[in-house]
Amino acid sequence: MSTVDIDALINELDAEREAIWFTVPEEVAALGRGEVPRGTGARGQYLSTLMFAEGEARTLADEMLWGLLQVAESDTADLGTLQAVIAEIIGYKADFFDFVGLPHAAALIHRYVAGACAVESLADLRRLTAAAISYANRLHMCVDAVYPWALGNAFPRKDRAAV
Repeated sequence: MSTVDIDALINELDAEREAIWFTVPEEVAALGRGEVPRGTGARGQYLSTLMFAEGEARTLADEMLWGLLQVAESDTADLGTLQAVIAEIIGYKADFFDFVGLPHAAALIHRYVAGACAVESLADLRRLTAAAISYANRLHMCVDAVYPWALGNAFPRKDRAAV
């Protein structure tokens, strides 16, 4: 029997997603202002930390969770192998979210990992991962909202005429 209430965890992920649907989470807004709880960032700046947060949020949703969901839906999926991958790779990503100043997101992703490792069926893993990817996609959009994309204007491509 699972020690994690999967339905409650899915409800928590869904509620977290809904809570940030129209409002950027305070930890993301703070990161966008340069407030980094762990003090990460080279030479007193926080742009690199924000760059890592954006990349980690994107790859968590677009690559990791999406890929896990695709594999979990295949006829050859093996629950134990998927759980081992989730524990190792998604667990590491959760730690990295804490490192880049998103401790609440890190804790939620760690709860997903614990739940994914406790499920007893591929069906439950798919349901849980679907909720996690929905949350992760929204989190990524929030990080994108505070990212200083205009800085890219200082690095124009040399193979194109200025716009």
